[in-house]
Amino acid sequence: MKLNERSLAFYATCDTPVDNSGFLYKKGGRHAAYHRRWFVLRGNMLFYFEDRASREPVGVIILEGCTVELVEAAEEFAFAVRFAGARARTYVLAAENQAAMEGWVKALSRASFDYLRLVVRELEQQLAAVRAGDCAPPPRRAPALAPKENGCACAVWSAEPPAPGPPPPLPPRRRVSEPNGPLHAASFVRLHQQYGQEVRALRSRWLRSRAQPGGPGPEEPCSRDDAGCRGVLQDCGIRRGPHA
Repeated sequence: MKLNERSLAFYATCDTPVDNSGFLYKKGGRHAAYHRRWFVLRGNMLFYFEDRASREPVGVIILEGCTVELVEAAEEFAFAVRFAGARARTYVLAAENQAAMEGWVKALSRASFDYLRLVVRELEQQLAAVRAGDCAPPPRRAPALAPKENGCACAVWSAEPPAPGPPPPLPPRRRVSEPNGPLHAASFVRLHQQYGQEVRALRSRWLRSRAQPGGPGPEEPCSRDDAGCRGVLQDCGIRRGPHA
């Protein structure tokens, strides 16, 4: 494969976001020492520079048909990029810490077009299953109990819409006590007249008790019957007076 060095240099140092970058220790040859290089991953190309400020890469590794695996080496946090073939070269690299090594191994393993092809194929299969209606809907989550607050546990429901079905039954209506059947307009008039007659009778009896000798005066307390009469009068909005 022929690569244009000028195009590679421009692509390696352009302003587009990189997939990963950082310092790695690269083993030079079979018995050579490790050299600290600045690595930049763009797509399926792994560029490495002398240092971070360099404008041209020292080399590039095309990450196609390779595997990334951990190896035992003199440097800690080492891993290798291996290519298939008898004369294929193996690149041994080492990170500065565990987190950097895991990040590089993951990024390099996903950089090839073969990996992207597998991902696209799997997504196409999922899309076809959804269009065919073979994909079952996600299970509905049960309400979870939130932590207790002020001694009470509150139920937290998911925001998913409820499953279709018949509406819940309405609570029974509260019925008012009805002495003589339901209260229609005509029965209300009769009830009003009945209580009015009772109030007038109680008022007449109360007035007669006051007119009799020894009856309660204007400021004297009423008897039990008189007190009951006065309560009825007050409930009906009639105020007691000296001539009421």
